[in-house]
Amino acid sequence: MTAERMIGDVVLELRDVQTYYGKIHALQGITAEVRAGEIVTLIGSNGAGKTTTLKTISGLLHPRSGSVHFEGRDVSRTSAHRLVRDGISHAPEGRRIFSRLTVLENLQMGGYTQSSKDVAANIEHVFELFPRLQERSGQKGGTLSGGEQQMLAIGRALMTRPKVLLLDEPSLGLSPILIQQIFGIIREINAQGTTILLVEQNASQALDVADRGYVLQTGRVILSDDAKVLAANDDVRRAYLGEI
Repeated sequence: MTAERMIGDVVLELRDVQTYYGKIHALQGITAEVRAGEIVTLIGSNGAGKTTTLKTISGLLHPRSGSVHFEGRDVSRTSAHRLVRDGISHAPEGRRIFSRLTVLENLQMGGYTQSSKDVAANIEHVFELFPRLQERSGQKGGTLSGGEQQMLAIGRALMTRPKVLLLDEPSLGLSPILIQQIFGIIREINAQGTTILLVEQNASQALDVADRGYVLQTGRVILSDDAKVLAANDDVRRAYLGEI
């Protein structure tokens, strides 16, 4: 925890969340919390429920039972676009940028809830974080490299100046150098005051950047603790860090 950051009250809370895909019971009683100013990570193998958790928070899915609370309000049934207005932004797995739109147009789409003045200011903020995007501002999203597309996905999610940023697999498919760059930017975004909930297959990187973590397995939280404690846990090291 760096001196520059202040960790505040709980801003996001999941209480015994049960989420289904049809008859498939994807989340089986997830309880977790994120405090203002934190980076919290969800780690686990494929199919553990990490992405489903983010989708449930952002309103793309709704829990069948249990509840999601944001700033003390139950938002379990709130629509995704309303949650964006309220301050939750989601950079999804696989980037999902608009491939036929330019970088600038993608960012403008991300700021659709904002005034023209705020959109301009937020684009400037994104370009400060990602100078490469400014260089590519007139280029179609689909022609960018994988790393540039990831920068664009994060930048688009930042266009509403969210209170909580949900990041799903930001390092997926990137080279080691780009992974370091992306995680450096994640730290910077957090240092500027944005709370982050991070899903990341690269558990070592995730625990290195996070304050706290939750380990998910088949839709349940099986372990939670400070990130450094989890990184030193023998079971976590063996299962998720590739160590014996």
